[in-house]
Amino acid sequence: MTDLPTRFVLFPGRHHLLTRFQADYLSRLAGDEATVVWAVTSANHENTRRNPVAYHRREAAIERFSVLTGLRSLAVPIFDTAYTDAFAEVTLKSIAVATGLELTPADTVVACSTPEVAKLYERLGFAIAQVEADPGLSEAPERPWDVLLRLAAGDETWRALTHPATIDVFERYRLVEAIRSVVNDPLVGDEGGLTVTRDYRTYVEAFASAAQRKWDSVRRYVQPGRIVDIGCGAGAVLELADREAALRESDLIGVEVARHLYQECLHKKAQGVFRNANVYFFHRNVLGGAVFKDRSVDTTLTFALTHEIWSYGRQRESLLQFARRIHDHTVPGGVWINSDVCGPDDPGRPVILRLTADDGDNPASPRRDLADLTSAEVRRYVSGLSTRARLDQFAVDFAFGFDYEPLADGAVRLALGAAMDYLTRKDYTDNWLSETKEQFCGLSFAGWTALLTEAGFEIGPASAPVRNDWVIDNRIAPVASLTDLDGRPLEWPTTHVLTVAHRPRNA
Repeated sequence: MTDLPTRFVLFPGRHHLLTRFQADYLSRLAGDEATVVWAVTSANHENTRRNPVAYHRREAAIERFSVLTGLRSLAVPIFDTAYTDAFAEVTLKSIAVATGLELTPADTVVACSTPEVAKLYERLGFAIAQVEADPGLSEAPERPWDVLLRLAAGDETWRALTHPATIDVFERYRLVEAIRSVVNDPLVGDEGGLTVTRDYRTYVEAFASAAQRKWDSVRRYVQPGRIVDIGCGAGAVLELADREAALRESDLIGVEVARHLYQECLHKKAQGVFRNANVYFFHRNVLGGAVFKDRSVDTTLTFALTHEIWSYGRQRESLLQFARRIHDHTVPGGVWINSDVCGPDDPGRPVILRLTADDGDNPASPRRDLADLTSAEVRRYVSGLSTRARLDQFAVDFAFGFDYEPLADGAVRLALGAAMDYLTRKDYTDNWLSETKEQFCGLSFAGWTALLTEAGFEIGPASAPVRNDWVIDNRIAPVASLTDLDGRPLEWPTTHVLTVAHRPRNA
C-alpha cells in the first residue's frame, strides 16, 4: 500500500460485488480525507455472463458501502468501448466530464489489482495501490469476481466474504438467482450474444428488410392484449404492430437475449419510434427462467428463433422446455405464433446431391483452422469456394456432424436433412462460423406438431409447412440438383414452418 498523501483514490473496475476486504483496504488507503472515485466499467452492460448486474444496482451497493464504511465516494459510469491502450486516458476524461474532477498523479492514487490495467495508469505517472494483489499482505484475499462465482455456483460461503452493502442490495432486488441464471446460462456468451463471431449489423439489416413480410404472414392471428415478441431483434416487427389501429390499447413487449440488439431497441424507443406508450423491452434469455407470470400473455411471437434454441441448447429437450414456458405464460385461449426454418418430412432419406464446381475455388481438402482467421478472412475464403467445395468446408465446421459419400461423377450421397442444412446455409458467408453452429433441419412439421401437443398446445388449422420458392429458385436450384438413389429427380422439400398454437380455453 502506498504511503503517499492523497486527495483521491481512483478505483476502476466492474464492481459487481464488493468485499469486506475492500472495505478495510480502502478505509486505510483513503483515511479520513480522501474521496474514493469508483470508475464503474462496462456500465452500459447488464444481464451478460461477464456483467450480470446493472450499473444502477452496482451504484446502489457502492453508495450503501460508503455509508456503512464512512468513506466519501463518487460513482462514475464508464461505458464499454473497443479495447484501446488509451483506456486509462478515456476513463480519466469520462470522470472529468461527469464530475468536473481532473485527477492527476499529484493528488490521486489508483487502486487496481489487475496488472495490465495498472500499467496503463503507471505509464501516466500514477502511484498504484494493488488491493488484492498488494505484496504487503500476509495472504492474498479472494478477488470479488471469484466470490461472485461462488455465489453463482450455489456456494453460500460467498456471504462471509461479501460486504453487507452488496448482500443488502442483492437481497432487496432479488439479484442472487438472477446472477446465478445469467452466469450459468449455457446459451449466452460473455457479452450477451449467442456467439462471438456474429456480425449484428448484418442481422439488424436482415430483420428490418424482412419485417413487413413476417408481420403480413401473422397479423391476422395476433390477439390484442399483451403481445410479446421473443427474440425481437432490433424491434422491427413490433414497430409494425405499433402502427396497427386494432392494437393501440395493447402492450407491446420485446424480449431479446443479444445485448447489441436489445440496446438498439432501447435506442429506438428513446428516439420516439413507437407511438404506443406501452412498449417495453427486456434483456432476457427465456430459457434461463420465467419472464412473465403464468396466464398473463395473449399473443407470443417468435421469428427465426426456435432453431437457435434447438441448436445452442439440448435440441428437443431445450425446445420442449421453451414451449412449456410459453404455454405457462399464455392465457387460456391465447396463441403462440412461430415462424422458422423447418426440415423435410423424411430427413434421413438417402439422396444424391449434385453441386456446381466451376463457380469458385476447389482446394484439395477443406481448411480446418477457420477459427484462427478474422471474420473478414473467413468471409473471403468461404465466398471464394465453389458450391461443391463449400460443402466439404461445411462438413468440417457444422456443429451437427453428418456423413456423406463422394461419388465418381462428382456428386455426393448423403441424408436429405443434411443436404438441406447445407443448401439453406451455404450463402451465409458473412457469419459462417455462427451459422454453422445452427441446425435448420432439426425438426420436421410432424416433429413440430408432436412437440407442441406434448407442451399442451392445440395446433390451429393455419399451421403448415412452407417451401420458400424464392430461396429455391434463386439460391439453390441454379447450383444444385437432387435425385433419389436411382437418379430420379426429387422435388425440393419444405424449408420453413408456420405454427399457430393455442392454449386450450379450459387449460
